[in-house]
Amino acid sequence: MAGPPPVPGRRPDGDPLPPRRRRPRPSAPPRAPRRDYAAPAATKPPPARTGPPRRARPRLPRNRVVLAVVGVLAIVFVWFLVSLFQPFHGAGGKRVTVVIPRGSSVSKIAGILSKDGVISSSFFFEARATIGGDRGSLKAGTYTNLRRDMSYSAVLTALEKGPPLNVVVVVVPEGDSRREIARSLAGKLSGDYLQATMRAPLLDPASYGAKGATDLEGFLFPNSYQVKRGGSVDALVAKQLGAFKQQFARVDMSTARQHNLTPYDVLTIASMVEREAKVQADRPLVASVIYNRLRAGMPLQIDATTRFLFDDWTDPLTQTQLASSSPYNTRVHVGLPPGPIGNPGLSSLQAAAHPSTTTFLYYVDDPAKPGYLCFASTAAAFNIDQQRYNEARNGGHPPAGCA
Repeated sequence: MAGPPPVPGRRPDGDPLPPRRRRPRPSAPPRAPRRDYAAPAATKPPPARTGPPRRARPRLPRNRVVLAVVGVLAIVFVWFLVSLFQPFHGAGGKRVTVVIPRGSSVSKIAGILSKDGVISSSFFFEARATIGGDRGSLKAGTYTNLRRDMSYSAVLTALEKGPPLNVVVVVVPEGDSRREIARSLAGKLSGDYLQATMRAPLLDPASYGAKGATDLEGFLFPNSYQVKRGGSVDALVAKQLGAFKQQFARVDMSTARQHNLTPYDVLTIASMVEREAKVQADRPLVASVIYNRLRAGMPLQIDATTRFLFDDWTDPLTQTQLASSSPYNTRVHVGLPPGPIGNPGLSSLQAAAHPSTTTFLYYVDDPAKPGYLCFASTAAAFNIDQQRYNEARNGGHPPAGCA
């Protein structure tokens, strides 16, 4: 039969159980102290510095940098406004003729004006037209009332008005004679230019020292003139004579007077200088050759005077022409021709009145620099220059410069 149930903590026979030994728990390794930041890496101490201590570079305060930047931007802005609106710009210089094709954009118009020297900057002209709302109001046509280096506002005003009506532009090149000018006027003006330039009440050649001048050759100042279309040549002659008086008054005659030359003599010399010199630098040198030959009693030997006599400026002169007994043939006659052989411009007038001081007696075309002249003081040096010129013209040796 079943016995009584076991009592907890005792044996079946009723004796108490021995106490249970507990095994000791292994102790955990000690924890490292917790850090909230990374330990700095070990660095080597900086090497000891020898010599005087370095001065600390001063740092520019931020507000001064800002002020400098603002100042530069202000200067640029003022420059832009002055370039755009040109408050101190003048009225412009020499008159020019400008053709604006039909349908041209503002950019193309600006390019044409800049190329012809009417404006200084196509960019600022286009910007000014845009700001002023003038891009769509510029008219095409031939403008004869524009000048070099005009202000943008003046050009825009002229282009908004359109080209002048019922006028013709007559261009008289520097140095052209009366007969050459007359041929260029065919179909442009009414009347006889040669007859109109025989004499005029606006100018008396005798007041310039002319002795027995039979016409106004030399006094018909070269320039571009506006004349009413179909008008009379008398209007052009009046403009030319008025321009001559104004320009000749600017010429200093003191040197010419020291050489006992009259204003008419200077005008005659200037007409030869205009034909002989192609560049500005050579004009006072050519004038000095003329002065030196006059002083030495030598013939001028300027073929342009003979060409004027025969009105032939292109064909080679014939031996018959070169042997002409006319006083305009300076190969055989000493001194100046009877009068001007064309109508010189201001630069040739100034060179003739105040030539360079040289000993030159000869000149010939420079074979190495087309348009320039070689000058010489002796016949031997001139012969070398002439030989080099002839060799270059005949396709011989490479062109050499002046001797």
